[in-house]
Amino acid sequence: MINEICTTMNSFKIISITHKLAPLDLIGKLHLDESNQSNKLAQLKDQLNFKELMFLSTCNRIEFLIVLENEITNTLLSNLYNFINPNLTVAEKDLLIDCTSVYEDEQALTHLFEVSASLDSLVVGEREIITQVRKSYEFCNLVGTTGDVIRLAIKHTIETAKQVYTDTDIAKNPVSIVSLAYRQLRNLGIKNNARIMFVGAGETNVLMAQYLKKHQYANFSVFNRSFDNAKKLADQLSGSAHTLEELNTYALGFDVIVACTSAQEPTITSEIYTHLIGNDTSKKVLIDLGIPNDIDKHITTNFDVSYIDIESLKKQANENLLKREGEVKACKAIIYNKVEEFKILFQERKIELAFSDIPKQIKNIKETALNEVFAKDINNLDEQGKLVLEKVLSYMEKKYNALAIKTAKRVFLEEEI
Repeated sequence: MINEICTTMNSFKIISITHKLAPLDLIGKLHLDESNQSNKLAQLKDQLNFKELMFLSTCNRIEFLIVLENEITNTLLSNLYNFINPNLTVAEKDLLIDCTSVYEDEQALTHLFEVSASLDSLVVGEREIITQVRKSYEFCNLVGTTGDVIRLAIKHTIETAKQVYTDTDIAKNPVSIVSLAYRQLRNLGIKNNARIMFVGAGETNVLMAQYLKKHQYANFSVFNRSFDNAKKLADQLSGSAHTLEELNTYALGFDVIVACTSAQEPTITSEIYTHLIGNDTSKKVLIDLGIPNDIDKHITTNFDVSYIDIESLKKQANENLLKREGEVKACKAIIYNKVEEFKILFQERKIELAFSDIPKQIKNIKETALNEVFAKDINNLDEQGKLVLEKVLSYMEKKYNALAIKTAKRVFLEEEI
């Protein structure tokens, strides 16, 4: 408890690597799927002496929310990145460090609010990010790496994002990476009877599948590491389900591949693609939404394809931002007020923690007075008198505890003013 009381807002920090500074393929080298997160995050927290840790990974960013009293140095960043991916080269680690942004105190909170309100997203106004933030917190909380500070921050973050989406038009006519990819697909004139292969059955591909089904596409096959998850998505699409290993033997052809897995290496290699295409010489569409890329880049130069990936969607994303610039100012005004509100809530929480032992102490004092100090005098009272005395003391105990915390909060707020 003492450590929590001593924690200040300065100890709340965010280590951020995003599409604004870092190449997307480099960001992808720090991605961890949930199975690896379960094993690594608790070890990482202990090894780097973080009091709390939350890990957020999306298609265009990696964020480490931490509680740490010490300064974040390049040595710490190097150890952090090496722990996440021991296969990084020295040059890759140096580039990651150069592309890293570090936020502390209210700057960290402002950054977190802007990320969750999609102001810092590749596609401004997309709502998926708040779901990703919530899920990341729930997962890290489940594995035991978060604590009171991050819990309060995420709770206020979700409230802030909801207010932004409700009180502004930032998410009006919502756009997302998936919707941008779908628009490019439609612009290529792909017909509704096209044979579409999904490689991966995660959240991104599920969203893409929903878009395609909604627009009357109907010829699907789904390949995934877990057959059960492949079947789950395939059943929603009335398509066929396969494991990733079956890519080596699949012979029914395709017109479009939509790939998004958590693999660190390309899932569709040149060898697999050569087998999949067989003697078919028609032009194919490849949609690669994986970070890092799921489709070997050599395929895009050695075969006749239209290639869509996260990098190629940036131009459309920038055009989307220009249309929403007016709303960004309104969003930032809300975020500023919510940061100020959180600073007060955070200090009030510190006071509550500091006073958390007082009710127990007051109760012990009361019990000592009743059973030891004044025991003989109380024994001379009749039952009615004892009952009244107990009620009076319990009333005073309750009122004192409430008054102590209330007074401490009032004194703190007056000092702040």
